[in-house]
Amino acid sequence: MPREAVLHFAASETDSNLLYASGFAAGDPFPFFVIDGRRFLVASDLEIDRAKRTARADEVLSFSELQKRLKERGRESVDFIEATAEALRERGVDAVTTPADFPVEAADRLRGAGFRVGWRKNPFYPERVVKRPDEVEHCRASLQAAERATGRGIAMIRASEARGGDLWLDGAPLTSERVKAAINGSLLEDGCFCGTVIVAGGEQACDPHETGHGPLPAGRPIILDVFPRSLTSRYWGDMTRTVVKGRAAPEARKLFDVVMEALERALAAVRPGVKGEELQRATVEFFEKEGFPTRSREGRMEGFFHGLGHGVGLDIHEAPSLKIDKEGLKPGMVLAVEPALYYPGIGGVREEDLVVVREGGIENLSKLPHVFEM
Repeated sequence: MPREAVLHFAASETDSNLLYASGFAAGDPFPFFVIDGRRFLVASDLEIDRAKRTARADEVLSFSELQKRLKERGRESVDFIEATAEALRERGVDAVTTPADFPVEAADRLRGAGFRVGWRKNPFYPERVVKRPDEVEHCRASLQAAERATGRGIAMIRASEARGGDLWLDGAPLTSERVKAAINGSLLEDGCFCGTVIVAGGEQACDPHETGHGPLPAGRPIILDVFPRSLTSRYWGDMTRTVVKGRAAPEARKLFDVVMEALERALAAVRPGVKGEELQRATVEFFEKEGFPTRSREGRMEGFFHGLGHGVGLDIHEAPSLKIDKEGLKPGMVLAVEPALYYPGIGGVREEDLVVVREGGIENLSKLPHVFEM
């Protein structure tokens, strides 16, 4: 009787769905398929012993053995796709369902070999949006590494002094690059990495994804956004703090106070059943009420022009998006909540906590204090 399989073919170091399904971290692509709940991984000689020890697979198949069988039947060269097709045929499979980002060339070759190939969009594994207790702890550990690293960066800013509008430390300008290097060093000590640490001050802080460069300004907001991934668990943490060395301008202090109130309001409203889009709308309306509209002015966006937050897990940005969620939050979701305001000429302020949705509201995993002026 014909059977259908769920099929992945990717490098699980960069494909979170495959990592979630297989529990096997690898930098090179490998096939993984599920038939009637039974999980199969096809491994090269290089990876087969490690896969047998660590993968969540009921059976680890040898690519070399599949390759040998096909060559004995006259095939001159056999790659992973041909070997996978053979393994699927041996198990009576004639149709596969793949993630939306499955390689086009691989899908075309499977169709050419007689398989029906379908796909479904993310979340490919809907159960990923609700975290198991061990997943929550993995996120907590990565967040703790982020907080230690951010604390190191903030300590450098606190110890600096103003000279001519810029910050100096130990006889040299305190640059974004110096602070990011210290943050990355701390993360590595904790077994984490962050591909893009953000340390952006002054006008740079008005662009949410500007990573920051050059000397940091005195008396103006500096955004530190650190989102590391554990090299062991592969789970992410996420946090943002905004600080000023010296006395902030009244307009900047107002931004911070309003953003902090928006964060407190959002965290108080997070609970099971609440829709993310409702939280987003309430935050935008609060900012407008406080005199901070979102708009384009002189060719630049200002106000609050990104989502209120997102899920965090094996991806740094995963479902649900608090900007568009219409289904409602569920207990066990891990959420980064990050209201912000950006106004050229004043600066940017973003404050972000990582929380777990619980039956009665939230558990806030973030412990690093929100301190603006120092």
